[in-house]
Amino acid sequence: MTTPYLWTPPAVPSLPIRGSDARLPINRIFCVGRNYHAHAVEMGRPVDKSAERPFYFTKSPQTLVESGATVPYPPGTSNYHYEMELVLVIGKPGFRVAAENAHELVYGYACGLDMTRRDLQLVARDKGRPWDLGKDIEQGSVCSEVVPMPGVVIESGAIALQVNGVTKQSSDVDKLIWNIREILADLSQFYHLEPGDLIYTGTPEGVGAVLPGDQIRGQVAGVGEVALHIGAAE
Repeated sequence: MTTPYLWTPPAVPSLPIRGSDARLPINRIFCVGRNYHAHAVEMGRPVDKSAERPFYFTKSPQTLVESGATVPYPPGTSNYHYEMELVLVIGKPGFRVAAENAHELVYGYACGLDMTRRDLQLVARDKGRPWDLGKDIEQGSVCSEVVPMPGVVIESGAIALQVNGVTKQSSDVDKLIWNIREILADLSQFYHLEPGDLIYTGTPEGVGAVLPGDQIRGQVAGVGEVALHIGAAE
């Protein structure tokens, strides 16, 4: 029996899968904050791993756009930033997972851009307010196709980003403060992780602003590439 909704529900956000005609339905989007030392320093908030644990924010699945899209420069900001990230894709449910078993949850990986209204984020941060306006941006979660790697934990690999062909970010996944196993073990203490959850694992140093007309490309070695074109403001 068909449920009589008041209006047509939105389509389930999904991503293409390399080597498959099927699409991967997206459940939730988690993001790890300040997970590269050099980026934490450039943001004015150094991280002491011995005294801290990871922190997270979420972005609505409806903010997801596929690599190669053209998106308008968003309203309410004059300082729109790119953040290049390795995206972890969950393939099995898990709760209170031990780090040594974390690989069991991994379906694969993708390349992502966590686009950020930096001016609004910093105002909120400095006033102790939530980051939603700075982070949960319409068409602000960009993601490539998903590369299936069941059970694989990526421990190293070059990560880089270019704007209009000029390199702005260049680092290695081995510089993550909290690695893939540690992120899964910690996040699963708070959430029942489910298939289709995406985890944006953090961005290296070199974040910066983009303008209408800019072309962004980012890569993670062994995973692929993500691309985005910034259109005119609405």
